[in-house]
Parts: sequence; structure tokens; C-alpha cells
Amino acid sequence: MEFAKVILNKGKEKSVQRNHPWIFSGAVYGVSEELTDGQMVNVTDTQGNHLATGFYSDKGSIAVRVLTFANETFDDSFWAKRFKAAWELRMKLFSIAETNAFRLIHGEGDGIPGLIIDYYNGHFVVQAHSTGIYFKMQEIADAIKTTFPEYCETVYCKSSQTLPKTGTDYHVYGSANDTVAKENNIQFHVNWVEGQKTGFFLDQRDNRNLLKKYSAGKKVLNTFCYTGGFSIYAMSAGAELVTSVDISEKAVKLADENMQLNFPGSNHQAVASDVFDYLKANKNLYDVIVLDPPAFAKNIKSKHTATQAYKRLNIAGLKTIGQGGFLFTFSCSQVIDDVLFYNTVSAAAIEAGRKVRVLHKLSQGPDHPVNMFHPEGSYLKGLVLYIEE
Repeated sequence: MEFAKVILNKGKEKSVQRNHPWIFSGAVYGVSEELTDGQMVNVTDTQGNHLATGFYSDKGSIAVRVLTFANETFDDSFWAKRFKAAWELRMKLFSIAETNAFRLIHGEGDGIPGLIIDYYNGHFVVQAHSTGIYFKMQEIADAIKTTFPEYCETVYCKSSQTLPKTGTDYHVYGSANDTVAKENNIQFHVNWVEGQKTGFFLDQRDNRNLLKKYSAGKKVLNTFCYTGGFSIYAMSAGAELVTSVDISEKAVKLADENMQLNFPGSNHQAVASDVFDYLKANKNLYDVIVLDPPAFAKNIKSKHTATQAYKRLNIAGLKTIGQGGFLFTFSCSQVIDDVLFYNTVSAAAIEAGRKVRVLHKLSQGPDHPVNMFHPEGSYLKGLVLYIEE
């Protein structure tokens, strides 16, 4: 299809030819006409050869997010085809009778950079991470409703967090604000209107499930608990005590509500507290500790500060946990890669004076796939540590 052109500097076409879906502003030689944020463009080399088509952005370093490297027609069938393929993959990953909460579209990992779609028991929550995607919200919602008529009660656009100057939140279809969804037959209240991100952190599903293996008969501390995902999985394994800590009163209340939804009357403590203060005041009480903080680094400029924050947090966790304990520690900061995170936790163990073994290296769940040609899509990293002494 004919669109305005973004022309790349000589030699800069190589990353596109390797199917990387981002084109950085420094690679751009020129444009065929004045462009506006969110406009669809064709990308060419200096000889005029077509390389890709995607959405132009005048914000940040990524000038074009590539939708396709082929010549495709961008009608309703374009969205429907990708949504159907993504759904078919998820049906291979999950039994919807047991898990009806999952990520349907994970941006570049599902071939649509800038688009997130999470599914919660009949409700689709859509986030645009680029203006071009936001401008297509009605087409996206129409394709969802047409492709999944038996599963679609609500389509909710939640883009004000990701596009603060452009996006707004609104119901495209339906009017529901929340639901009860299942993950591995564990129930969770999900509120996409008031909750963080799309209402629930789906990427930790497999890691929550792994926690069960270490929780039977144990005292478990879940820090930065939000909706209590790790807490409820720990209790499902028969934990002796589970404590959920978050600085947000609203978060710990929701964590306790989710615990009572699944295990009423269980030995669960929901504590609104600064995590560092709580760790300092409760040494040697817990057998298993989960450190799952929000992203300390939002961009490359905050990388050093974030690294120091992760180190301080892990020192605090390592000083709190008893001998023979298990520490689950995570970072969801994209700019903190696996090696840096590992080295940071290692430095924390040295400073805390603990002898530590690594049992597992963890990542995001398979409904958050990583495009082979876009390694930047791997953002969640974690370690399970055994504290020998």
C-alpha cells in the first residue's frame, strides 16, 4: 500500500533485513513528506526499495515500529489474522477451563509492536504503547469482537498510563470494570479500570506456580504483593503462614480479598508497610521470601540508580531470611539485563555475608513471547536462591 516514506541511511537497512521491528531515529536519512506522530509509513532504502511498513513516532528514539516486512493490505483482516494466530497459540499453552486470564498480544512478540491485549474471563483490556496503535483502537476493538464473539463481553482501552499526552481510558465495548478470573484454577479479582497496568500481573504465572514447590509447611513472605498472586499460590501448597506486604493499603486489602476468595480463614497476614522497614524488623522469621518490586529503572538514564536499589533490596532480603531459606528475587526493568541482575544479586550476597546457591533462573511466561529478532522483548528476570548459611 502507498504511504509516506521514511528513507534509511545507507547501511542502516541491515537491521530491518534481519527482521528487527524497531527503526531508530539515527538510522533515518529523510522522509518523503512532513510526518505526524502515529502516521503509517513505508520504510525504504536509499534506492527506493521497500523494506517495511509501520507506525511513525516523533517521540523518543524509536522512529518507526514495524508492523510488517511484506507488502500487506491494512484492512480489518490484518488485525483479525494476527489475533487469531495469537489466540491459537494461547489455546496450546492453557486450558481455558483452568486459566482464563492471559496475555493475548505481547507487542513485538506477537508481531504487533506497541500493542498489549490482556484477556480476563470474557474481557479484553487493550493498551497502546504508540500513538499509531492508539489511533487504530476502534479497528482493533472491532477485530477482537468479530474474531472472538463468544468470548468478548468487554473491550476496554487503558492507554493513559502508556500515552499520558495522547491516550485516554474508555470502554470501547461493554461497561464492565472488573471480573473474577482464574489462573491454574486459582481465582483473582481483576479490576482493569482502577488496577495497575491492565489489572493483574500475568507474566509471573509460571514463577508463582514454582513457588508452590517450596511453600508447603513454610512461613512465606511476599513483598510488593499487589494483588497477592504469590501469596495465594503459596497458601495453595499448604504454607503454614503467608504474609503479604505492600506500601499501598489498597493493594494489601485486595491481596487479602483474593486470599479469602480462595482460602477463607487461612493464616494470612496483610500488612501495609514499607518493604525495607518490614524486612529490617522481621529477621529470621520466614523460610521463603519473594522480592518482586516494580521496575526501578524506567529508562537507561536511571540504570545506575536502579542497580543500587536492587542491590539494597536483595541485601535486606538476604539479611532477613533464615539459614536454609529460599529467596525468589526479580527485576522487571528492561534496561537491567540478565547478567547485570545476576551480578547485582551476587554483590548483595557478598555484602550480606551469606552463602548462596542458585537453583533456578526465571523469566516471563510463554504468553509473553519474545520475538527471536527482538531480544529486547525479554524483560522479566528472576533467581531462586538457596541460602545455605
